[in-house]
Amino acid sequence: MFEGREPIYHQIAEAIRGEILSGALEEEDQVMSTTQYATTYRINPATAAKAFAQLVDEEVLYKRRGVGMFVAPGAATRLRSARRSAFFTERLDPVIREADLLGLTTDDLIAHLTAHRPDAPHDAAATAIPPDQPRNQNTKESR
Repeated sequence: MFEGREPIYHQIAEAIRGEILSGALEEEDQVMSTTQYATTYRINPATAAKAFAQLVDEEVLYKRRGVGMFVAPGAATRLRSARRSAFFTERLDPVIREADLLGLTTDDLIAHLTAHRPDAPHDAAATAIPPDQPRNQNTKESR
C-alpha cells in the first residue's frame, strides 16, 4: 500500500481522505485504530497515530474517548472544497498557461473537455478539434 517518497503517515492520511471523498467512509463511520493500522500494514503504531493526529487537526476525524476515531461531520464537504480550490490553482492554472503557449483557445479546451468527459454526449467526440490541427492565433475574443 505504501509506495513513493512521501512519508507513510502522509500516505495514510491521504488514503483516509480518499475514502471519505469516495464515500467509502461516511460521517460518523469509525476508522481503523492505530493498532489495527499498524498490524494490518506492518508499520509502527506511532506512524499511524501521526496520520490520525494530522486528520484530527484538519477536523476530518475526531476522537471518542475509549471508543476510537470517527469521520467528523462535514468532513467530505470540507475536503471536497479544499480539493476543488487546489485543483484550480495547482493543476488547471498550469494547463491554461501551457495552452496559452500552444495557442489553444478557450473554445479548444472546452471542446476537448466536452468530448472527453464520461458524461459527454456520443457525438461530442466527433466535434472535438483534433490535437494536431493547426490553431488560430490566441485572441482575447476567443477567450
